[in-house]
Amino acid sequence: MKLRNRTRRWAVSGTAALAVAGMNAPALTDFAAQQYHQYLIRQPAYRARYGSWQTLLFPAAFRISAVHATLLRTGKVLIVAGSGNDTAAFAAGTFKSLLWDPEKNTYKLIPTPDDMFCGGHTSLPDGSVLVAGGTQRYEQLDGTVTKAAGTMRVRNENPDGPVTLPKGSVFTAPDGRAYASTAPVTVPAAVKTGSGAATKVAASEQHVFVESLTAGQGSVSTTTTTYHVRGLSGAAARNVYGMADSLTLAKQDFQGLRTAWEFNPDSEEYEPVPPMRYARWYPTLTGLGDGRVLAVSGLDDTGQILPATGNELFDPASRTWSPGPDGYFPTYPTLFLTESGELFFTGSNSGYGPADQGRTPRLWNLTTDTFRTVPGLRDPDQLETSSSVLLPPAQRQRVMVLGGGGVGESDKSTARTAIADLSVPNPSFAPGPDLPAGGTRYLNSVILPDDTVFTTGGSADYRGKQLSDRLKAQVYHPDTNSFTPAADPTVGRDYHSEALLLPDGRVVVLGSNPLFADRADTEPAKFEQRVEIWTPPYLYHGDRPSLTAADASVKLGGTLTADSPDAASIATARLIRPSSVTHVTDVEQRSVALTVTAAPGGRLALGVPANPNLLPPGWYQLFVTDHNGTPSVARWVQVTT
Repeated sequence: MKLRNRTRRWAVSGTAALAVAGMNAPALTDFAAQQYHQYLIRQPAYRARYGSWQTLLFPAAFRISAVHATLLRTGKVLIVAGSGNDTAAFAAGTFKSLLWDPEKNTYKLIPTPDDMFCGGHTSLPDGSVLVAGGTQRYEQLDGTVTKAAGTMRVRNENPDGPVTLPKGSVFTAPDGRAYASTAPVTVPAAVKTGSGAATKVAASEQHVFVESLTAGQGSVSTTTTTYHVRGLSGAAARNVYGMADSLTLAKQDFQGLRTAWEFNPDSEEYEPVPPMRYARWYPTLTGLGDGRVLAVSGLDDTGQILPATGNELFDPASRTWSPGPDGYFPTYPTLFLTESGELFFTGSNSGYGPADQGRTPRLWNLTTDTFRTVPGLRDPDQLETSSSVLLPPAQRQRVMVLGGGGVGESDKSTARTAIADLSVPNPSFAPGPDLPAGGTRYLNSVILPDDTVFTTGGSADYRGKQLSDRLKAQVYHPDTNSFTPAADPTVGRDYHSEALLLPDGRVVVLGSNPLFADRADTEPAKFEQRVEIWTPPYLYHGDRPSLTAADASVKLGGTLTADSPDAASIATARLIRPSSVTHVTDVEQRSVALTVTAAPGGRLALGVPANPNLLPPGWYQLFVTDHNGTPSVARWVQVTT
C-alpha cells in the first residue's frame, strides 16, 4: 500500500513537471539554442571561418564613455570622453581621457584640460595627436530655454590696438536689458586707411554668445540694437560696443571651443598649442602630404555651422594656424587625401548643417580652391552617419561608402554601398553589394592587413531607437566585390562608437550612446562602456609570419629593410596608418602597398612609394602577410620626407 501511494505521488509530480516543462518549452528551446551557439562559436573550424569575439569590462575606476579613440605609435590607445555627453559631468568640469595598453591590458587616466567631447583629432608626423575644438556649451532644446540668448557682435573702432573682454562681460541695451558673455572675446584693432582729412577707420568685429541676466519673455529682443559694455567709459565706451539682431528663447545648439592641444605619447600628457581662430564642435581634421593639418567645419562658439571661409591649416613645425581654402561642409565631413593631393569628400558626415547644402560628394583641389562633383551615388539623401573607407591598397584610389541614414533624427537607413574609382579622369560611383544586415547607419569599417575591410555594428534607426542595433559583422573583399559573414558581436553599437585595428591584427570596438533602452523608446539608455575585441579568422590559420627586426624610419621613395625567418613565404607588405576615429569618421586610416623582395639570410627589402599624398609623413604599422593571408604582428615605422 505504501508502495502504491509513493508511485501515485511520483506520477502526479511527474505530470506537473511535464506540464511546467510544456509551458516553458520556448524558454527551454531558446536556452538550448543559446548553449549550442556558445558551443559552436568555440569550435576551431568556426573561428577559422568567422573569427571570434571577446568582451572586456575595464575596472570600475577606468571605465569611461568612449567618444574618440586614437591608436598611438606606442601601441596604446588614447580614449577620450571629455564630458561624455553628460551634462552633469560638463557642469562639474569632469573631463576624462584614458590610455589603454591592449598588449598588457593596463590603464591610465590622463588629466584632461578641456572638454574635448566632440572635438576633432588626427595624428601628426611625429606621432603626437592634435586635438582641436570640443564643447563650450551644451544644447538647450525648445521649451527649456529660460533666459534669452544669442550672438552679440562686438565692435572695436580703435585702430591703436585690440580689445579683450573677459567671460561675463555685460552688454546693456538702452532700455536697461542686460546680457552677459559666456566666453572671453578678443576684437582686433580697427583698420585705419588714408591720412589727414582723408583718414578712414573701419571697425573690426568679433562675435560672442550672450545670455540675459534675467529670465522670462521680458528678456527677449528681436530688433537690431546697440549695446553699451558695462565698465567702459569715455573713449573706450565709444570705441567698443555690441550689436545684436535677435536674442530669444529659441533652441540653442551645442557650441564649440577654439582651444587646441597635442597629446605627447612619450610624456603621456596634453600639451597646449595656440588656439584656432574659429571655435569648432564636430570638426574634421585631415592630414595633408606636407605634414600640415586642415581643420574643416564644425559649430562655432555661438552654435552656428562655420561658413566656407571658416577652414584653417595647422603647421606642426611652427605650431601655428593660418587660413585654409574655402569650402562648406556639414559637420564631421569625411575627407580623404588622394594621390593627386586633392581631398575627396565622400558625402559621409555626422549631422549638423542644412539638408540641401554642401552634402554632394566632390573632389576638392586645395590649390585652385575648386570642386568637381562625383556623381552616381544611390540614396544620396542618406549619407548622414554613413561609413567611408579608402579601400586597400591605397594605390588603387578606390573609396567605398557604406550605409547611412536620413538627415537629423530620421528613421531612414540604407543598405547601399558604392565605390568611386578616383584613378580615372572623371570619377563616378558604381554600385557595390548591399549590406547583408539591411539598412544600417553608424557602421564602423576597419582595414585589415590582408586587404579586406571588416565592418561591424550600427543600427537601423536613429541612435538605435526601437532597439534597432545590428548585432552583425561582415568582411568586405575588394577583389571579389562581396561580403562574407563574420562572427556576431554581442554588444550593440550605434552613435558615439569606434573601431580600430590593433598592432597584433585584432580589431577593438568601443562606445555606443543609444537614446533608449527599450523597444517602446520610453526608458533612457546608458552609455555603453563594455569593450569588444574581434579576432579575425586569419589568426586561426596556424603559425603567423614574424618580423624580428625592421628599420625604425624610412624616407619616401626609399627602401625599408626588415628581418624575418619567414622571408621566403612573405607575399605582401603593407604600411597601415593608425586610426583616429570618432562618430564613424576615420579619415586617417589607409593601407599602402610596398614592393617585396626577399634576400638571402631572411632579409626583406620593401619598396616605399615616393608620393607624400599617397603616403603622408608619420608613423605606420608595418604588416607582412604570407600566402595564406596571415599577417605578422606589426612593427612601427616612421615615414619621413
